[in-house]
Amino acid sequence: MSRGSGGSAVLPFTFDQYTRVFDTFWIVLQRSILVALLTTAICLVAGYPLAYFITRRKTAFGRQFALFLVILPFWTNFLIRTYAWRVILGREGLINSALLNTGIITEPLNLLNTEFAVVLGLVYGFLPFMVLPIYASLSRFDHRYIEAANDLGANDVTSFWRIMLPLTMPGVIAGCILVFIPAIGTFVTSDLLGGTRGLMIGNLIQNQYSGNGNMPLGAALSVVMMMVVVVALLVYARFGEEKK
Repeated sequence: MSRGSGGSAVLPFTFDQYTRVFDTFWIVLQRSILVALLTTAICLVAGYPLAYFITRRKTAFGRQFALFLVILPFWTNFLIRTYAWRVILGREGLINSALLNTGIITEPLNLLNTEFAVVLGLVYGFLPFMVLPIYASLSRFDHRYIEAANDLGANDVTSFWRIMLPLTMPGVIAGCILVFIPAIGTFVTSDLLGGTRGLMIGNLIQNQYSGNGNMPLGAALSVVMMMVVVVALLVYARFGEEKK
């Protein structure tokens, strides 16, 4: 629809707002997808070994305690945790103070208001969403398959790529979906940690529905983001079901 007074939506129906999305705001959409994919990849690389470490604990108490530590950050409000990263990454924050005091750097690093800060905050926030489904898959995995593969001459790397990873792929795919979808739609983390350099599609949608925004443009952005999410879910439905 077209933009009316105060940013409201009025007739006639038009595709002008979609044209703006893929023209003016295409770079923001690209950045949002890349940041979400990078966050998902880092969570996968960090989350799989962590989930494996938890499943290999010998006692049930050890496994439950490790899982408790993974979900412990959820006991604190997400907004408070994000503000805590602002303190840590600031020019006078914990990281810069430690590096300056040890003489590694002579000038504070610009860690805050960067894409690095956004990705770091997203990884911290969504890592448990990757660990838990992979843990569920690994807990059902029969490790005697690895012993059999080793007896037949396969090394640890081959056993992982040919046996463990394929059999735990449903958990990997589920974890990737659970991280990717909230990461691409986030606006709190990118706003507080990224500033103008961390602008993502979630921030654009929020801005269009506040103040003197443009509701038709916000609706078009929302539809495009939903289509990206639907594509991700179709990938899960296609490959997730196939691996079961």
